[in-house]
Amino acid sequence: MKFVHFTDAQHAGGVYGLVEDDGRIEIIRGGLFDPVEKTGEIARESDIARYLPPVHPPNLLAIGLNYRAHAAETSGKLPSEPVLFIKATTTVRAHLDNILLPKMAPNEVDYEAELGVIIGKTAKNVSLDDALDYVFGYTCANDVTARDCQLRDGQWARGKSFDTFAPLGPYVVTGIEPSGRRIQMRLNGNVMQDQSTADLIFDVPFLVSHLSRCMTLLPGTVIVTGTPSGVGFTRKPPVYLRAGDVCEVEIEGIGVLRNTVAAE
Repeated sequence: MKFVHFTDAQHAGGVYGLVEDDGRIEIIRGGLFDPVEKTGEIARESDIARYLPPVHPPNLLAIGLNYRAHAAETSGKLPSEPVLFIKATTTVRAHLDNILLPKMAPNEVDYEAELGVIIGKTAKNVSLDDALDYVFGYTCANDVTARDCQLRDGQWARGKSFDTFAPLGPYVVTGIEPSGRRIQMRLNGNVMQDQSTADLIFDVPFLVSHLSRCMTLLPGTVIVTGTPSGVGFTRKPPVYLRAGDVCEVEIEGIGVLRNTVAAE
């Protein structure tokens, strides 16, 4: 199933719908994790007034250096276990929302296309074999980063946690295999990152199991699983986001997340 969260003329407070193959959106009652109950109302994407974040996560967990090629282009070595950092939940934005270059650090803001994993039920100390049973679905994510803050601070919290630095969406797709999916980042139409999730060092089942041993994963928790090679700060010369730029994260079988960059 493919879920979308949005507002339209009839649902100013927001509603979830199921996106069908013919482009129709069947409005459903309740939230993302409720049993699917169709209302009989039909909308189309042209009716959408605003996309909303597919979920409002209680925690936003992110993994660094988790693609072999990206680890090679940055640190030169593969991590022996997942590199975990946590982004503030106030970073979350929706499809078509602006990414804001923060006044504090506007000059070295970078893109990172990522597969987002949405936890569907409480997970604690789950086994590798059972890990995917706790995953509700998958979405597109952009782990936006202020590189100067990240590198200068010596840890990643501030550089990863400015408002708008975690666009998610527009869809949540369930019942798919996360491995072997092509993931791209396009900046103003130019392909900057293009790789398969087969290059992940630690795959989705491993991450869910490992993180559930670190902490309780609550329903709605989002795990952003790492970014492929081709990020802006490793390029020569570096490529950083500027006002007016358009970022597109596309993941095979999930959709395209599009956001325009603006000054705060």
